[in-house]
Amino acid sequence: MANRIVVDPITRIEGHLRIEVEVKDGKITDAYSSSPMVRGLENIVQGRDPRDVWAFVQRACGVCTTVHALASVRAVEDSLGIEVPPNAEMVRNIMEGALYMHDHVVHFYHLHALDWVDVVNALKADPKKTSELAQSISNWPKSSPGYFSDIKNRITKFVESGQLGIFANGYWGHPQMKLPAEVNLMAVAHYLEALEWQKEIVKVHTIFGGKNPHPNYLVGGMACAINTESPGGLNAERLAYVKKLLEEGKQFIEQVYIPDLLAIASFYKDWGGIGKGFGNYMSYGDFPTNGYADMSNFKFPQGIILDRDLSKVHDVNHRNGDIEEFVNNSWYDNYAEGKDKGRHPWDGETNIKYSGPKPPYTQLDVSQKYSFIKTPRWKGKPMEVGPLARLLVGYGRGNKEIQDAVNGALSHLNVPVDALFSTLGRTAARGIETQLVANWTMEFYDTLIKNIKNGDERMANMDKWEPKTWENESKGVGFTEAPRGALAHWIRIKDRKTENYQMVVPSTWNASPRDPKGQMSAYESALIGTPVADPELPLEIIRTIHSFDPCIACAVHLYDEHGKHISQVQNISSCDI
Repeated sequence: MANRIVVDPITRIEGHLRIEVEVKDGKITDAYSSSPMVRGLENIVQGRDPRDVWAFVQRACGVCTTVHALASVRAVEDSLGIEVPPNAEMVRNIMEGALYMHDHVVHFYHLHALDWVDVVNALKADPKKTSELAQSISNWPKSSPGYFSDIKNRITKFVESGQLGIFANGYWGHPQMKLPAEVNLMAVAHYLEALEWQKEIVKVHTIFGGKNPHPNYLVGGMACAINTESPGGLNAERLAYVKKLLEEGKQFIEQVYIPDLLAIASFYKDWGGIGKGFGNYMSYGDFPTNGYADMSNFKFPQGIILDRDLSKVHDVNHRNGDIEEFVNNSWYDNYAEGKDKGRHPWDGETNIKYSGPKPPYTQLDVSQKYSFIKTPRWKGKPMEVGPLARLLVGYGRGNKEIQDAVNGALSHLNVPVDALFSTLGRTAARGIETQLVANWTMEFYDTLIKNIKNGDERMANMDKWEPKTWENESKGVGFTEAPRGALAHWIRIKDRKTENYQMVVPSTWNASPRDPKGQMSAYESALIGTPVADPELPLEIIRTIHSFDPCIACAVHLYDEHGKHISQVQNISSCDI
């Protein structure tokens, strides 16, 4: 007989996510992913000036911050036929690259590492042996016995006080924790260092965009003027500071993040066979180097892989009917065509009709609608998006830079290519691509400086800025690869106003409920077959779900302990469904 396990909320993510699984003979046999939160930002921007929409929809996320703004301005530019200057393209790439570096490091250390690292066990470590280990895998200067001894003393005070603070509610002592004490101590030390480093790299966004989170963007380019002599513009001093921040970020990734990732992964190779999922992967492609309209020049190639077959990569088309969203198992009004019919995002709606259970409840009635997340499909097939999808598509496309990076990591861990299709593979892919992006971001910076030295200081194309130059009706799509995966915004413009707007974001693809055919999405599928050692401490569920880096948006509904609705708080500074 199957045992139902409920994990709600999933912690160390942005937003609220509920996972329910059936466990039989120690393994998960069925799984359901549900978000009890609703976004509705698409309704807020209807009727607004399309040039202003980016400022609203960017608030869908306070973590991956810039990518919704980027997708939005690209959608409007596509609709109006605007090409941005090369400098604006490079600045956008640099800002997105800095986001990747920040987001992936924060995910590894602060959201995912504690699924593998036992903080309490670190108290048993010998600081001298920890120092020897750290120096054997990296040249990072903070590796002395005295340094690790100080870290151990800090952790000891936490534990002895009975108040673990940021390390509370961990699965300490769980039988699936396999790291030696010295590796645990090294990882905890770098956890604390990453907290300090992450606040530095985001300064790139403040220099180019004025602030972080939610830096400024501009339809037609970027709002930061280049003036190498003026203190009020992008002068030589500020550009040099950007370079310093990028170099320091690259150093932290290469000397701390990657060595830690490989060291920890080497003790969990069995997770290279867990969390495989259905095997369909999609990347929209990103980081254009010669114009956004030509996807052949993207650093991350676009494409789709089906059934783990890397020998054939299918093309992505955002404009035809390949991509549809279904609401048959979502708490939204069914489309007029019927509950088993989907719609292309240009024709999508966000009409909320909640008819589900009111908290508190013991488990979902999954025979009915069970999530606020819609269900997107590509040609009727579920897709996994994210770092693993990007690397697999690049690998399948024959991108030598990506192939070399992937092969190098596989060789270091001494695992086969098949190990990529797993929980371990997703976590490793995030690190591999972070190193690639750190290198590319320096390339983007060098290109920007070269353009400026050659006399090109253009940062915006305002030829079609005035609404009087627009057609009465137009539509566009703006896509990007957010750190968590494929992100696209679709817009319809009529009479110079936003008529309809739809966002289909990474966690929509990965976390959605079943479609009309009963097909699972990525979270649900990846959990099937996962072993669960202790149903009361379902660490294994958390590991696989965290490997996707979930990010869920919200309009939070509050209930009292009897399930009575008492208030509603709108929160549009969270993340994306």
